[in-house]
Amino acid sequence: MREFPLPLALTARLSPVVVLAAMGWALTSSPATPADQYTNETQQKSTSTPSAPSTAAAATKSYGAAPAPCGSVATATLKSLVPGAKTAGKEIRSTDEKLRRTCSWNALKGYDYRWLDVSFEVLDSDAAAQKEYKERTAEKSGGGAVPGLGDAGYSVVNLTTEDKQQTREGVVIAQVSNVLVVTTYNGSDFETKKAPGTDEINKGAIKAAKDAVNALKGSR
Repeated sequence: MREFPLPLALTARLSPVVVLAAMGWALTSSPATPADQYTNETQQKSTSTPSAPSTAAAATKSYGAAPAPCGSVATATLKSLVPGAKTAGKEIRSTDEKLRRTCSWNALKGYDYRWLDVSFEVLDSDAAAQKEYKERTAEKSGGGAVPGLGDAGYSVVNLTTEDKQQTREGVVIAQVSNVLVVTTYNGSDFETKKAPGTDEINKGAIKAAKDAVNALKGSR
């Protein structure tokens, strides 16, 4: 069997940028006269009390750390999507494992190559995660929503060609409270130089993403 070098595009990975946000508030009031003191204090209590829940909601943080990513995808799913890969996977080193953890599986079986990545990215709040989700999905145009995947889910598939070798890659982004679950699945055929079909890659990426979201929810 001939050996085929892997395209450089398959090994290039993007370093994540974690966006952190913070919120605060300040309350000011003018000095009160002794006669008005009781009235003003009563008004301040009644005014400030309703704002507390909204402030707390904006700072909601359901998950404090990322779960172990290499156990997030079911063995049956891995064998189906990445034939020949070690199901244990390989965790990619992160600068801060509390904020981001990624596992990778890849294998070349015959002439067919498959690569799967699953990442958990922990942000400061649900609001921060929602904002980051919207920004990322806006950057990856051409995809569509994935109903029932976390609080919000999005999937997109793209085809690239390098040295006449096609690679088709699917990316699924899901927001679950203050965590983003990012799944990347791609493949190539080094004999035909063609890529797997869009439907195969898209369904595979979504299947792995659903496993990862369930694993995240089970880690609480």
